[in-house]
Amino acid sequence: MRSLFALFLSVLFAGCHLEKINPDPIDLNQVPEKVELFAEGTISTHLYERDIAISPDGNEIIFTLNDYQQIHRCLVSIRKTKDGWGEKEVLSFSGRYHDIEPFFSVDGGKLYFASNRPIFGDSTRSDYNIWVSEKEGEGWADPEALPTNINTLSDEFYPSLSKNNNLYFTATLENGIGTEDIFLSRYSNGDYLDPEPLDTAINSATYEYNAYVSPDENVLVFGSYGREDDMGGGDLYISRKDEQGNWLPARNMGPAINTGSLDFCPFIDYPRGNFYFTSNRHQSGPKHLQNVGDLEVFAEGVLNGMGNIYRTGWEQVKFE
Repeated sequence: MRSLFALFLSVLFAGCHLEKINPDPIDLNQVPEKVELFAEGTISTHLYERDIAISPDGNEIIFTLNDYQQIHRCLVSIRKTKDGWGEKEVLSFSGRYHDIEPFFSVDGGKLYFASNRPIFGDSTRSDYNIWVSEKEGEGWADPEALPTNINTLSDEFYPSLSKNNNLYFTATLENGIGTEDIFLSRYSNGDYLDPEPLDTAINSATYEYNAYVSPDENVLVFGSYGREDDMGGGDLYISRKDEQGNWLPARNMGPAINTGSLDFCPFIDYPRGNFYFTSNRHQSGPKHLQNVGDLEVFAEGVLNGMGNIYRTGWEQVKFE
């Protein structure tokens, strides 16, 4: 009888031990069949998260964290170790200025981002420019600004690079087509050429922004606001190149991705087959507030209308 009781206790404690071994809150290899909130409580929280970037080897995630009023905007990293995912940390060079919109180079050795930090020694400037930092051990080196033919006196946002280092970014420049456009600066012989706006297959008379280009430069996903087929708050669009290398007219990614809220900041994790984006979608709050606590519960919830990261399988939405 005693041996049976001891066996029962050993099974019970073993079960309790197994319950404590929770799976990692972040599973990059899971490929959902429909849009889901990514890493709820770890990355997607009641704060404002946006602009996810995942290193090619899947061992580091970097995203933008800011408050709703955008008083503070910084780059946050979470790294995978042999024991699982570590704690979230502000990158060593971030936290003082507004640093947003990270992007890993194809080899993972460089991190591009946009920032309003002083540039070229001019402490009076506060426009956003594109910067790059090189991998340094487990962290990142002090960033350097891209050259002046990229970084103008206007804002430059959301860098994305193909494997041949062609640079796509958002700006409002004199040679643009609309209010805000997506530009391409080709990389040639170690230098970036003067940026040119993408044609009207991509850019329009309204707002185009936050473009992600695939490593082979054949797929472009970007945000746009104010088009006739806009679902309300700004939508994600997709384009592919034809056999001649020209961009086909962009298509709205539809209700599987877009909502009446702002949907933006796309990223395709090709090694693991997932499509990520940021959305300000929210759950309905209480129709009638009975007390202050009702509002506090809504405001402190994940789906409070501030930005979160979402994902779905790339095969579900790639529109081939």
